[in-house]
Formats: sequence, C-alpha cells, structure tokens
Amino acid sequence: MGNLLGGVGFREPSTVEDCDSTWQTDSEPEPEPEPEPEQPGRPRASPAPDELAEAAGAEQGSDSTEATAKPKRSFYAARDLYKYRHQYPNFKDIRYQNDLSNLRFYKNKIPFKPDGVYIEEVLNKWKGDYEKLEHNHTYIQWLFPLREQGLNFYAKELTTYEIEEFKKTKEAIRRFLLAYKMMLEFFGIKLMDKTGNVTRAVNWQERFQHLNESQHNYLRITRILKSLGELGYESFKSPLVKFILHEALVENTIPNIKQSALEYFVYTIRDRRERRKLLRFAQKHYTPSENFIWGPPRKDESEGSKAQKTPAPPASGQNSQTSTHKKSKDSKNSSLAVHINNKSAEEKKGAPEEPEVTDRPSTEPSSDAARPRNTEDGDAESSNSQSEKAVSNPAEKKESASPPEKDEEGESHNKDCDNPGNTGSHDDTLLP
Repeated sequence: MGNLLGGVGFREPSTVEDCDSTWQTDSEPEPEPEPEPEQPGRPRASPAPDELAEAAGAEQGSDSTEATAKPKRSFYAARDLYKYRHQYPNFKDIRYQNDLSNLRFYKNKIPFKPDGVYIEEVLNKWKGDYEKLEHNHTYIQWLFPLREQGLNFYAKELTTYEIEEFKKTKEAIRRFLLAYKMMLEFFGIKLMDKTGNVTRAVNWQERFQHLNESQHNYLRITRILKSLGELGYESFKSPLVKFILHEALVENTIPNIKQSALEYFVYTIRDRRERRKLLRFAQKHYTPSENFIWGPPRKDESEGSKAQKTPAPPASGQNSQTSTHKKSKDSKNSSLAVHINNKSAEEKKGAPEEPEVTDRPSTEPSSDAARPRNTEDGDAESSNSQSEKAVSNPAEKKESASPPEKDEEGESHNKDCDNPGNTGSHDDTLLP
C-alpha cells in the first residue's frame, strides 16, 4: 500500500508518563505523537517485532514472583500500548493491497502456517481441546491478527486496507467472534451477549486454576484485546477487563493475573474515561492499598494538599507574633504611665531641688528604656515642664512609631504567608 506517513516520522515517548494520558481531563484531546523529520539514510520503520518485546513478555509473565514486592510501572508495556492506542505512529504498510492473508484465512481459503490447518477445523475440532490450545503457539497470531509481528513469522501483520475489508466481510467477522468465544471458554469465561458482557463458564474453577498458573496466557489475552480493537470490537474490551479485575482483586480466584491486568489489559482500551473507571475500581479493591501505582499522579495530590495546608501555620504564627508585640507594647505603655506618675510625685515633693533632679542620674532604669529618642527632644538641663514634655513626647512618638513596626512585621508575615500559597497555583496541573 506504500508509505502512509511519507517523510514524516514520530518521536517516541521516553518515559511512562509520556505514554500514559489516562488521568488527563476529558476536555483535553488525546495527545498526538510528536512529529520529527525523517533522517536521510534512516531505515524504514515497519511493524517488525519490537526489540524489547521479549523483555515486555517476560515482565508480563512474572506476576507470581513479584507478588510480595511493590509493583513498578513498566516502560516497555507503556510504550507498546501507547503505540497501539495511537494506531502505531511509525507503522508503514509495506504489503500490497491484494496480499490479504488474514482475511483469506478467515474466509477459509488458506490454512494458517506452519501447521496447515484451516479456520473451520480450528473452530470445530480444536474447541474444547485445551491441551492443544495450551501447547500450540502458532495459531494465536492467525486467530487474532495485529499490525505488529508476533512470534510466528509465518503470520502476516494486518494492514489498514485489510482491516477495512475485514470489517465489511460478514463471514470473517462471524468466525472471528467464534474464535473469541473459543478462547474465552479456554480461560473459563463465557461470552453472554452481543455487547461483550461475560461471566464464568461452567468449568470456571478448573480453568481459573490453570489460568492463574500459566502466565504465558496473559500475553495471549493482551493480544486478543488488541485484536478486538483493530477489527471493530473495541466495546468488548471493558467488560472482559472488568471481569478479570473482579476475579483477581475481589474474588481472589486468579490473583496472579492482577499485575498484567493493570499494566497491560487496562491500557489496551483507547478511551481514557473507560480506563479511569477500571483503575478506580481496581484501586478500591487493591491490597495493600499503598502499593497501587496506577492512580492519579501523586505529585499533583501532594501539591494540592500542600497548597491547602501550608497557609494555615504562617497565619497562626502571625497572629501569635502580633499578639506578643501588642503585649510588649502594652507593658511598655504601662511602665511609662507608672514612670510619669512617680515623676509627678517627686516633682511635687522636691520642687526646690529642681537642679538636683536634672543633674542626678535617673534612678528609674525604665525611664531611659521608655525614652528611646530623649537626646533628640532637647537639652538634659531643661525645666520640669520641658521634662514632662520630653517624657510625654516619647510616648506619643512611641505610639506613632509602633504601628509602622507592626505593619512591617505584618508585611513580612504576609509575604511568608503568600509563598506557600503560590504552590497551590499548580494544583490544577496534571501530569500526562
């Protein structure tokens, strides 16, 4: 079909956060991959096997060994499912339109390779043969084709043209749904209706026990979910994933599958609102709850709580310091009033000895403390009226000087109070 993207390539995400848009707001569009010019001499991008597919598969199959450790987000899984949800940004159809291998297989015109078995034989003779379905590893790529290469190199990747032709072919769609039902029953699950709702199959106990112990089937479920979305059955994914989460987290019938369900199955769903519903359900039942790592970004939560809690302490500190300042000011005023009264009593008793009062050092240390600006008010050898005026003036100046001091302290506290509040401006920021 040719190169769909021309000379434009797309820069792949480099972190888990870049790959995951689940907790962005509904009003924000799904982020598109960032374009980058195709470099001369660069090899043609194709849906060849991901060089990290084996590592991702190993991670997906390691649930039981990691049961006691705190889980970690897998970049390999996040990147793989990011590409899938965004229609494989670097995918280029390199097959001809008439090379419709997957559609021809589902029309029962060619057998799948290398086994040489037709789809009708698979659906009729392999159904219920759990040993064959378990140990044969070449049929799954033919039953559930994708736009990426699997382990069976005889299987062909889907093309965009083939997908459209497949959806229009009733015969192929009918057999595709029968293949889906067959695999669900192999896992111990029954398809209930045409909307994709599922429930436990009759032999669910035996099959769940097997599913809990055979982690390679988790890779198969991921592939099945992807293929459902490619061939027009995106709406079938959420019921199946919700059922698996319920059995793993609530009923505890298949506990080993929970890591794959949360890390892979959920993220095959393209609608982020559906992903959020599933993750909230999982978070409600996940144990231990502190190990749940698929919820909203913790950075936003910590900034939000900080913005709500930090302004309170500076305000209380400001009040306490202001009240302390008022108390010290009141104590100064009271000592000043006592000093004035004592001074008046001395003047009445010893009026003839006026010079001795001015020449003699003050016997009350609080007088100097109460008169910080005494040297600026006049000569030390002034009359009683001047002394009284000098004594009263500091009180007035002290009164007038105090409010600016209070304002200055209040302003500095306000600055302290505003700084923590500024962190709250990032409360609405959401990481991708």
